[in-house]
Amino acid sequence: MPDPTASQAPLNLGRNIQALREARGHTQQQIARIAGVPRATWANLESGQANPTLAVLIRVAQALQVRLEELIEPPRRWGRLYPAASLPNRTRGSVTVRKLLPESIPGLEIERMELPARSSMAGVPHTAGTREYLTCERGQIELSTGGASFTLGPGDVVVFRGDQRHGYRNLGTATAVAYSVIAFAPVAAG
Repeated sequence: MPDPTASQAPLNLGRNIQALREARGHTQQQIARIAGVPRATWANLESGQANPTLAVLIRVAQALQVRLEELIEPPRRWGRLYPAASLPNRTRGSVTVRKLLPESIPGLEIERMELPARSSMAGVPHTAGTREYLTCERGQIELSTGGASFTLGPGDVVVFRGDQRHGYRNLGTATAVAYSVIAFAPVAAG
């Protein structure tokens, strides 16, 4: 019995090549020249009817600056909606912290913090070498870290070591909103 994924591979290849070329703003003629293949070959690849050699696929992948596997895997969906209620959140005291990335990205975490008036929250020190970026969206937030204190207004950003004790405090009489980006230090192998 034939493998259905094998019969789908040429169509996946065609769709992926076309989408990648268009995302880079190239015509078939331009990208074919970059790849060093005839334009007719490129058009045949995008049609989903081609049976290219490995050498041609390598040239195409290099021209599009992607891994070879990305050319033949099933095309990615254009997007996926994650309703706010589907994103994980937690409450620390009166502060609500919601994750903004529905999928895990190694070494990166992005969270939205909502601090009611005059509330505060202690941050959790992370592994050595971790950096944090705090952006205030609304209100006025004070960040205390490493013996220093920073007052942020809307649009302000502070970068600090996330591997030390730190805390957040809403200085205002209305709810404040901030975004925290945590870039974890790579874990040493061994």
